Amino acid sequence: MTEQTYVSDEPVDSEQAQELREAMIAALQASGVLRSPEVTAALRAVPRHVFGPKDTLESAYALRTVLHRTLDETGVAVSMISAVDVQAMMLEQAKIAPGMRVLEVGSGGYNAALLAEIVGPEGQVTTVDIDPRVTERSVQYLARAGYEQVNVVLADADAGVPEHAPYDRIVVTTSVADLPPSWIEQLAPDGRVVVPLRMRGITRVVVLHRQGAGLISDQYELAHFVPMRGAASPAERYLQLADGVTLLIDSDLPIDPEALRDALAHPRVEAWGEVTGVERFDGLHLWLMVNTPTFGVITATKAAAEAGTIAHAWPLGLPTILDETSSSFAYLSLRRFDDGLRFGGLGHGPRGQEMADRLVALIGSWDETNLDATIAVYPAGTPDDAIGASGRGRMLDRPRNRVVITWPTPQES
Repeated sequence: MTEQTYVSDEPVDSEQAQELREAMIAALQASGVLRSPEVTAALRAVPRHVFGPKDTLESAYALRTVLHRTLDETGVAVSMISAVDVQAMMLEQAKIAPGMRVLEVGSGGYNAALLAEIVGPEGQVTTVDIDPRVTERSVQYLARAGYEQVNVVLADADAGVPEHAPYDRIVVTTSVADLPPSWIEQLAPDGRVVVPLRMRGITRVVVLHRQGAGLISDQYELAHFVPMRGAASPAERYLQLADGVTLLIDSDLPIDPEALRDALAHPRVEAWGEVTGVERFDGLHLWLMVNTPTFGVITATKAAAEAGTIAHAWPLGLPTILDETSSSFAYLSLRRFDDGLRFGGLGHGPRGQEMADRLVALIGSWDETNLDATIAVYPAGTPDDAIGASGRGRMLDRPRNRVVITWPTPQES
């Protein structure tokens, strides 16, 4: 494609833009995120700065830069162009080839341009978004970058985009708890869906392919995305427990918000596990979610952590287990002791110590197995015996799906 180098409406130094783009690619390769020549070539060809005209060139090509946040009336981000390392990760997961037909759910322009570069002139890319501000911007910037062939559709993606189906790949850039049936109907028989799947407040970018009546995972990765708007919005609620402290929890769980606020006011108690050598522990979050009847995620501001209301302000939140009465809870912690790193549980409420001890016991059981889960999605109403999941797991019944997360028993590994 012929590059038109713009930031806002002013031309920029194309040589500098290319140098920054090469530095971005080198950093992605060094991190292990970027592996294939196809994705590398797309990142080299597409001018990312065109899609972030309010950003400097240096910012547009920084790995963690999020471009073009779109806010709702309350100031909450409802759309954005993801950081490039996340986009590269998802493109590598999707394994897109020339000539494929791809549906992107959640627009922004840049990722659609990358997809168009990979599928080439024989392929087709359709990008859909519910927000007219986003689609108008996508049309404008795709034209500037030289990718007018992308189909930009303004619609609730819950219905998919049937006029351009079937799709070899569906790449979803917003988190979803309940997959629309239309996506599965519009997926080619050997197609794949790459989707940030929301499960009890935890998001994993899952690669799903058909198996029997449902979809089953090939792999999954950790990432954070804004929730999908429209009919497929996650059924979650946010409970403010104190200034700067919020509990994210599924709406169907019977929770007493006042009891939880009272619990947080209790002095914090602690329990700690054995020294761990685990370097990557995002799998622990999923393990706790699967093995806990009542589970949520606490998010806290830096100010709340500094004030001592909560111990940490981890960006992706603190996995939290609650007791049956929601009068006590414990959340995950990690601390360096003299002899090494230890996971622990920090408890609040009249049963805070019991909950902290329970959390440590769950941590210990995960550390002994340390196995990856299988994530499957079946239509709502699919009988248990038709699912046939083995091992230890949890069934999440959604209005349109049954999401099954299963950890194999040790002898199955």
